[in-house]
Amino acid sequence: MNVPHAHLLALAAVLFGLGCLGFLLRRNAIIVLASIELMLNAANLAFLTGSRMHSSAAQPSLEGPIFALFVILIAAAEAAVGLALVIALYRLKRTAELDSSSELRG
Repeated sequence: MNVPHAHLLALAAVLFGLGCLGFLLRRNAIIVLASIELMLNAANLAFLTGSRMHSSAAQPSLEGPIFALFVILIAAAEAAVGLALVIALYRLKRTAELDSSSELRG
């Protein structure tokens, strides 16, 4: 099944936009982290689509999958550190709402 490149890039743009909206509008720390993950997955889809667009059968392009692998590694580290911060915030404040944590401000 061959999905057109424009459809994949449009899907990546919609996913990134939804992630941005969730990041900007929501106040729950877990939802904010999930929105960041959604934006990173949209970037992965764009990297893989671009790699597919610029490759041929004779010479496949590996830059997109390599970048996607790095993004997955960064997302795993972000999830681990972010969830540790959310657990610490919840133990301190008994809520995961970002508005109630004035200690995060510089």
